[in-house]
Amino acid sequence: MTDSERSHMPKDEKDSAKAPPPKRGGGAHHIYTELKNEILELKLEPSSPLDETALAARFSMSRSPIREALVRLSADGLVRTLSNRSTIVAPLNIELLPRFIEAIDYLQRAVTVLAAMHRTDADITVMTQAAESYDAICETGDALTMSEANKTFHMAIANAGGNPYLAKAYERLLDEGRRVLHFHFKHIRKQGGPFPFSPEHHLMIAAIKNQNTVEADRLAHEHTRIFDDRLKEFMQINYLAQPSDISD
Repeated sequence: MTDSERSHMPKDEKDSAKAPPPKRGGGAHHIYTELKNEILELKLEPSSPLDETALAARFSMSRSPIREALVRLSADGLVRTLSNRSTIVAPLNIELLPRFIEAIDYLQRAVTVLAAMHRTDADITVMTQAAESYDAICETGDALTMSEANKTFHMAIANAGGNPYLAKAYERLLDEGRRVLHFHFKHIRKQGGPFPFSPEHHLMIAAIKNQNTVEADRLAHEHTRIFDDRLKEFMQINYLAQPSDISD
């Protein structure tokens, strides 16, 4: 296209003509990030359909990057492909929440004990920075950023443990738990209360730093118990008489 031809184009078309083509895979990553955030924030409700054609129109992209993004979300456990090959946001089943708590308790205790055994000074620095970042973000009340910061802290512990298999399984549970956290955060916001700081994070760091595996295990279990108690209180107030699958 010549400069003369470009000068007679509308401004939005000029900008489009100047813009470089998206990097390979960049479109799928953008779609994945946008949909993941909307799922975690519950803007896309559990069990709601994800139509490839509608998503392609929304993002102005072909169906290929849409499918790539959905495959990544499926690997994260955030979407589910049905027998008819349609895709939905993964349901949240209240009846399975005790099993979720049980699983995250075992993994949280395992990675925390391993961190106490194998941590380095650099690991302690990363954990401390992550805990302080979470505390600061609590003041903003931004639920998505808070759940991300909480995950970052706990993954700092998991990575310090040095077992990538346990860390990967733990990360998946943390991602699933971020949706549950948003129900809790919504309840706090509705009640007008402050978002909770987590002094347990700093106690866990102290135990890990001192390589006290018994205390690290106890604190990791207590941290899960506190989360479970808060979750039960929230469910008691908001969903006791609701259907088994959380959908709003």
